[in-house]
Formats: sequence, structure tokens, C-alpha cells
Amino acid sequence: MATYDSIGATYASTRRPDPRIAARIHQALDGAATVINVGAGTGSYEPSQTVLAVEPSSVMIAQRPAGSAPALEASAESIPLADDSADAVIALLTVHHWSDLEAGIGELLRIARQRVVVLTFDPDINHRFWLLEEYLPEAAAFDETRALAIDRLATLLGGARVEDVPVPHDCTDGFLAAFWRRPEAYLDPEVRAGISLFAQTSDEALQPGLARLSDDLSSGRWHQHHADLLDRETLDAGYRLLVADL
Repeated sequence: MATYDSIGATYASTRRPDPRIAARIHQALDGAATVINVGAGTGSYEPSQTVLAVEPSSVMIAQRPAGSAPALEASAESIPLADDSADAVIALLTVHHWSDLEAGIGELLRIARQRVVVLTFDPDINHRFWLLEEYLPEAAAFDETRALAIDRLATLLGGARVEDVPVPHDCTDGFLAAFWRRPEAYLDPEVRAGISLFAQTSDEALQPGLARLSDDLSSGRWHQHHADLLDRETLDAGYRLLVADL
């Protein structure tokens, strides 16, 4: 958990839940009375019916808001809870960090009675995002080492349905593609500090691409090249919601 002990320090300010994405997650829970949040971080998108958060990083747990559900410091691959512990289990933007995907998914299915909801990204689409494709191909190459095929995840979940989650142009949750129409944000070290891909890629690999982005923004080349994005309200950057009924 060294990664999240490091980047977790900025999560409370840079990773504020976006209400439109939150609505999609809450809708997918379909009225579940009790929820366990696995890989919970600071508690983004945690619904009011959450009874327990499972999170391996003490730095992230320390930033959970007052009044949040109690947090258990444990990994997704080995959750010390009984079978069928809650109606639903959620795992949001976390599965690509797990050391043993099969074990983690098995644990989600074991502790959920009715439903499992996973928010993740499709690497085939996400890695074509302009920031990675044009400026940071080295970071994209690293991300390929932890990328998870959506079909594989859906199969492990027992045949989950897959829903697209478009990213609003003014998304308040600063994950990787959140600033697709606000490219200057990627030049802000605080923004980058809250994005795991940046935290796990060396400055030596990042700086040349970021310098090119800065030059292209100053010259207007980025805006000219991406004029098609400037009037769009949302972008499909590959984020997907997987919903498995048990």
C-alpha cells in the first residue's frame, strides 16, 4: 500500500466525488439496505447505507470524514468477514491495484448477499485518451501491466452487466481522465499527486511529455488539435460500471 500511503495525502482535496457518477453507482445498488465498500479509500461515493469500509491504507482511512461508516484495515484479497455480510458490496476504481484479482473478486462475491458493483476502466479505450496517447505513452505502457480486460472481470463476477460511465467536462473527482477538457490541470503537481498513474511513473518519464503539453497549451496547438472536444459535455474515456446480481 505504499502507493496509496503516498498519493492518499491529497485525496480529500483532489478526489471529491462527482454527483453524476455517484447517482449511477447508487442507482446500480438498487435499494440495497446494507453495503460494504471494499478498497474504500477516503469514502468517495459511499452511500448512506454503508455499514463497513474495507481499506488497506491507514493514510486513506485517516482522511475519511467524521460520521463515515467504520473502516476495517484489510486487503480485498483477504477480508475477515463472514459470508453474506451485506446486501451489496462495492469496489470503486480499485480492482486494478489488487495483487490477486481472482482472490479479490472471490471475496466480493463471498461477502455479498445480493449484488456486487464494480467501477473500473476499459484499458482498450482508456489508454487511447489523448493525454496518454499523445504525451505520456510511457505511462500508458506501465498502466498496461495492471490493466484488466472488462470481459475477464465480467466473467469472474459471474456474468456482470456492463454500463458506460461518461466523464462530465467539469467532473469534480480528479481521476486520470477527469480533466479531458481542462488540460492545464495536468500541469498542476497537486492534481497529479492524487492520480495513481502519475504516482507510479517516474518524473523522468513524465516530464518530457508534460513539457510538450505545456508548450502546446501555450501555443494553442492543443486547442487546435482537440477543437472537437471543446463543446462536448461528456467523454467516454472507458470508465465502466459492472453490476453482478447473485
